[in-house]
Amino acid sequence: MAMLSKTSKDNQLNLKTLSYKDLTWIDIIQPNREATKFLADNYDFNQLDLEDALSPQQVSKVEVYENYIFIVMQISVYDKVEKLSTKKQWSAFVGVNFLITLRPAELKVADELFGECDSRDESREQYMSQGSGYLLYQILDRAIDRYFKVLDKIYSKIEDIEDSVFKENIEAISQLTNLRRDIINQRQVMLPTRTTLVELEPKLKHFSNANLDLYFSDLMDHVNKICTILDEYTEVIEVFKDLDYLQSSYLANRTTRALTMIMAIFLPILVITAIYYILPQELGKGSFESFIALSVFAVILVGIILLFLRRRHLI
Repeated sequence: MAMLSKTSKDNQLNLKTLSYKDLTWIDIIQPNREATKFLADNYDFNQLDLEDALSPQQVSKVEVYENYIFIVMQISVYDKVEKLSTKKQWSAFVGVNFLITLRPAELKVADELFGECDSRDESREQYMSQGSGYLLYQILDRAIDRYFKVLDKIYSKIEDIEDSVFKENIEAISQLTNLRRDIINQRQVMLPTRTTLVELEPKLKHFSNANLDLYFSDLMDHVNKICTILDEYTEVIEVFKDLDYLQSSYLANRTTRALTMIMAIFLPILVITAIYYILPQELGKGSFESFIALSVFAVILVGIILLFLRRRHLI
C-alpha cells in the first residue's frame, strides 16, 4: 500500500503534498502569493477564488463550479496576549481527485490528519480512499469536535466570574465585558459555519465514495449543540451583567447614604460653631449658656435632618 502514496514538501510555499491512489492532498499553511501562483499555474481555478483565499475579511461561503468546489470558513483562535478569541479564515478547493487546503497554522487538526495519513498505511486507506469530499469531512469533523474544548474553557471562566459577581468587594464588569466579547466572537464563527455546512453537504456528495448523509447528520448535531451552548452562555453573561450592575448600584447607594449621614451630623455643628465664634459679643459669644442653647438647637436640627432623610429613604 505504501507504494501508492507519495509525500513531498516545499518550504518556500509552505506546502505539503500527499498522494494516495488517485487522490492528492495539497496542504498549504499560511498561504502567500507564491502559493496561489503555484495553484494558478497547475489548476484551472477562478482567479477571484485565489484572491479570496488570501483575503482575511471573507465571509464563510461555498462556491460551486463545474469541476470543483471552493469553500471559505472561519476558525476560532485564542489570543494569549489579549486573552480573547479572534477568528481566522481557512479555505479549500475540492475536486474529483484533489483536495487543496489553505489554512492558518492554528488549524492543527489538519496537521494531525496529514501526519496520520503520511505515516500510516491504514490511515491513508481509511481517510483517502473514499474521495476528496470524505477527506474534507474528516477535517471538519475533527475541527468541530475540538471546539468543545473551547466551550469548556469558556465555562471555566463563567464559573470564576460567578464567584466575583456575588462578592461585594469585587467589581466584575471588566471580566464580564471581556468574556462577553469572547462569546460574541465564538458565535460569529459558529453561526456562519452552521449555515455553510448545510449548504456544503449536498454539494460534497459528488466528491465522495462514502454516503455522507449519516456523517453530516452527526456533524450538524454537534454544531447545533455548540450554537445552543453559546446562546446559553450569552444569556448567563447578560444575567451576570445585570447582577453586577445592581450590586455596584447598591454599594454606591450605601456609600452615598453614609456620606449623607456624616454631612447631616457635622454640617449643623459647623454652622453653630461659626455662629458661636463669629457673631458679636452681645449675642452671647463666649458664654457657656449660649453654647448650651446652640448645642440643643444643633441636636434638634440634626434630628430633623435625619428624620427627613429617613422618610426619603436616603439612610
